[in-house]
Amino acid sequence: VQLVESGGGLVQAGGSLRLSCAASGRTSSSYAMGWFRQAPGKEREFVAACTASGGSTYYADSVKGRFTISRGNAKNTVYLQMNSLKPEDTAVYYCVAGTYVVVVRSTPAYWGQGTQVTVSS
Repeated sequence: VQLVESGGGLVQAGGSLRLSCAASGRTSSSYAMGWFRQAPGKEREFVAACTASGGSTYYADSVKGRFTISRGNAKNTVYLQMNSLKPEDTAVYYCVAGTYVVVVRSTPAYWGQGTQVTVSS
């Protein structure tokens, strides 16, 4: 499974960004998908995940109420709508995928290359 992210960039605090991730591969539409992030000098951390259908979603406490994860109609895409962004959200954001959402939330099998999100104060 190959994952390609897009949509990162520079935004002021309080602004919004929407990240997109397209998965390719024979069974990519059946995978749970999600997002991790890594800030400078910090370890990668879980951000959000959803089941293959998009019916169940999970969030880190730090983004709950501000970020929304969703699947595209074709189910091989995943989006992360980020609102009320804070400088501490600055990080490289990675799209992830795996067979089960419980695994995607901890040790996903597949990773994208990452997209930079920078939030200025």
